[in-house]
Amino acid sequence: MVLQLAVPIAAAVLAVIVFVVGDRLRPPAWRQTEDDSPGALVVDLINTLFMAVAAFVVVICWQQYDNAHNHTVAESKALVDVYWAAHGMPEPDHSRIQGLVKDYTESVVTEEWTTMDRDHKLSQSTQDILDTLRDTVAAVQSPESDVTDLRATALAGLDAVAQARQDRALDTNLGMPGFLYTALWFSTVLLLFSGVLSGVKVTLRSVVMTGLLGVVVGTAVMAVYNLDRPFSGGNIVSKDAFELALSRYQHIT
Repeated sequence: MVLQLAVPIAAAVLAVIVFVVGDRLRPPAWRQTEDDSPGALVVDLINTLFMAVAAFVVVICWQQYDNAHNHTVAESKALVDVYWAAHGMPEPDHSRIQGLVKDYTESVVTEEWTTMDRDHKLSQSTQDILDTLRDTVAAVQSPESDVTDLRATALAGLDAVAQARQDRALDTNLGMPGFLYTALWFSTVLLLFSGVLSGVKVTLRSVVMTGLLGVVVGTAVMAVYNLDRPFSGGNIVSKDAFELALSRYQHIT
């Protein structure tokens, strides 16, 4: 919360400093007169550039965030399918498989979410649980066709889990390309210098407006950083899908 407030405030202060200091350093010929329109044109061009770059960056970051969330939903749904399939199996496979499914889900919620945030990768111990689960399901043997069908269903569900997990592994390293950050910072600097470049005079009104401009710019940049990495930073993907799966296990049991 402190960081969320500090960045817009710092951007506002920086914008005011740039505006006031720039007013003292710029040549007299740059100062705006009543019939001076080039300054307004400069501001319009800079505003358009910043809005275009910021909108493009936010859309890309949101798409990455939304895709990462969808991968968690797909993985949790497949886990519930495996748990359901094990529900119809005889003992001891019934309890062993359901226990491993629950252990894997709990490990994702507790250990792995922290690992993704801190290290930008998945937990090896959680992967080991999944590998044990797949070996356990593959080892189920029964002459009954119903059990064979349930085993096939569980294996198909585990394939879906593995695929979604692989997608989640890629999501942990997902980030905005460097050239987009360069464009964003370039347009941000131009926007903060727009008051100086346009020749606006330093008045109480212009200082207040410049400060508000800095708040808007800082908020937009902070939003981009929060959305940049889906599983780390200030706005990570929720683990509600896996928590819902754990709740579903209790009802199935």
